[in-house]
Amino acid sequence: MNYIEVLSPAGNLEKLKIAYLYGADAVYVGGKEFSLRSKAGNFDLEQLKEAKKISIQLGKKIYIALNIFAHNDDLNPIIEYLKKLDSIKLDAMIISDPGIIYLAKKYAPNTPIHLSTQSNTLNWAGCQFWLEQGLERVVLGREVTLNEMANINKKTEVELEAFVHGAMCMAYSGRCMLSMHLTGKSANSGSCTHPCRWEYYVVEKQRNDQFMPIEEDERGTYIFNSKDLCMLPYLEKFIDAGVKSLKIEGRMKSIHYVATVTKAYREAVDVIENSGDFKAAIPRLMNELNGIGEREYTTGFYLEEKDDNMQQYEPLKVEKNIKFVGKVLEIFDNEILIEQRNKFLVGDTLEILVPIGENINIKILSIVNELGDYVDSAPHPKEKLLINKVPGIVIGSLLRIRS
Repeated sequence: MNYIEVLSPAGNLEKLKIAYLYGADAVYVGGKEFSLRSKAGNFDLEQLKEAKKISIQLGKKIYIALNIFAHNDDLNPIIEYLKKLDSIKLDAMIISDPGIIYLAKKYAPNTPIHLSTQSNTLNWAGCQFWLEQGLERVVLGREVTLNEMANINKKTEVELEAFVHGAMCMAYSGRCMLSMHLTGKSANSGSCTHPCRWEYYVVEKQRNDQFMPIEEDERGTYIFNSKDLCMLPYLEKFIDAGVKSLKIEGRMKSIHYVATVTKAYREAVDVIENSGDFKAAIPRLMNELNGIGEREYTTGFYLEEKDDNMQQYEPLKVEKNIKFVGKVLEIFDNEILIEQRNKFLVGDTLEILVPIGENINIKILSIVNELGDYVDSAPHPKEKLLINKVPGIVIGSLLRIRS
């Protein structure tokens, strides 16, 4: 394990393997029950056992999010679930509800507990309280500034984890009531419908048939929307502040997102820990992150910059110029077997995102489909295809097209 942990999301087994391959020291997953991302693939108990086995083989860690806010009717099922989780011996449970923490200490005594960011812990006294309750780590609320983190680290011995990349909820550390109000599906029980990312207009009470955009734009506006968090250029400040785990959001994101973001943060941390020229590496790493982005980036509250630029008030302006087209499944003497994800053609030059080092370019000379026929294009999602091989590729590498 590295001194500074890169912690990546894993919504299913495929994403877990990709996260580990591209440099994550640890992943966080959700179970089929009691997780705040019920629409992610998530893991049943047998899959959790398989995931734990993989993590041991690779010398990695795996944490499970058990971070709903429970009602009385949830508690008996949670007790049984905790007993089963304890037998799997995951590296930690991420919990937000004090009641579930109480039950976890009683019914899963062999599994460490990390405090979820949903618990809104923003000060050293709160961190010390949870340390004295037997918790090993606190995932700080996104409202904490870097200066506050440093002060917290001086006042308490609890491990600190902080989000450094990904989507942000506009509600206070994710405690959102909007989804329940508008759709009847509780974000705090794992069923968020993401209404903060919908398009809204203003309606005046006496003119309820007139819908007025906040900003004049043909696409309306997004007044509840936060930009996505990106703190890669400031990782040295996180490390100096005493943060031991750098967390990437995204259990519902694609394997391409997981691979690209994990690799970028892995390389950034490696440069810093090896006393390399981090400032020189930032433009290259940000070029990767910008290429897959769907929103503009913000530094949130970390730098104490309170201005209008923190939120995504207008339609997207991100230049997304990388398209994910396939994943390497097997490697033969002269060919590689891939699973196609987006269309590409014979003659295209693809970029291979390899787990370590510089990416590799490959010109597609031939495509052989599942029937053994040579074809000019690959238009069918999830089709398994043979293409020509290049040196340096490994199983699990991802193929992309840059525009």
